[in-house]
Amino acid sequence: MRAGDVLAPLEIPVTRTLVVAGAVASRDYQDVHHDAEAARAKGSPDVFMNILTTNGLVGRYVTDHFGPGSVLRKVAIRLGAPNYPGDTMTLTGSVAEVAAGPDGAVTALVHIAGANGLGHHVTGTVTVEVPR
Repeated sequence: MRAGDVLAPLEIPVTRTLVVAGAVASRDYQDVHHDAEAARAKGSPDVFMNILTTNGLVGRYVTDHFGPGSVLRKVAIRLGAPNYPGDTMTLTGSVAEVAAGPDGAVTALVHIAGANGLGHHVTGTVTVEVPR
């Protein structure tokens, strides 16, 4: 692994089931994440993905790339355009920094972006430790 390495893109279909299940799994019962009528009443065209689901998908993207032994040490993300059902979010990433640890593990800082049809849904960085 080296600074400048690019992670393969990951396309995630944003389904109503993914939005609702992610909200329920993270115990986020705000109606805008599961009730389309309530979301519309509050100015949104439909239900939309919560930040905890996005955070989980970002973590999955990084650990899928670096392997099952990798450990997320820090995830720092910001949301932008909402993820609505019927769209696709494409996650992309690149390794910005690499540092060797005392036990042979390597720590990488990875820049992440997730875009959908409206623009960037998520941007941020993930610090991941990869064992020797």
